[in-house]
Amino acid sequence: MTPSQSQPSPTVRVAAAADVAAVSAVLGRAFDDDPVWGWLLPDEASRVRRLGRLFGVALRHVHLPHAASEAAGRDGAVEAAAFWDPPNHWKVSAGRQLSLLGQLLGVFGTRLPIALRTLGAIEEHHPREPHWYLAVLGTDPPAQGLGLGGALLRSRLDRCDAAGVPAYLESSKERNEILVCTQYLT
Repeated sequence: MTPSQSQPSPTVRVAAAADVAAVSAVLGRAFDDDPVWGWLLPDEASRVRRLGRLFGVALRHVHLPHAASEAAGRDGAVEAAAFWDPPNHWKVSAGRQLSLLGQLLGVFGTRLPIALRTLGAIEEHHPREPHWYLAVLGTDPPAQGLGLGGALLRSRLDRCDAAGVPAYLESSKERNEILVCTQYLT
């Protein structure tokens, strides 16, 4: 039986402020085994909690205002999420970063300087031409393999294709790169 035969179809919708807690918890668990986040937050006992806080701050203060981030799940549950930023709105200003410093310090603690340097180095390779930016895409581990990530990708990429606007994402896990290509191209 395929996931679509045994499971309800995923519903994709624009994420709202009421989704912040559920989305951040899902993404905290989804990124627990990510090599970059694991290196930035090496304490395994607190990583999921800290990642959840980080994704909550990012969604609430950076991505939600664009009204383009989405949540997906079955039967009304939030089981996956994607943080999308529209063309020319992906860069987080120095002022916004400064306003979030206290919250980021609560997530990273003494590792905040290395986290900011690492994220800044990654940002240097970001394309400059207008594009939709997929900042985060993750599925709760128990719901992985059910097509939720693919549904989130198709939701925005179909609109990008129709408008002729490129999209961009970074991934630190080879498995995710393969899954992104497979999910969207099939």
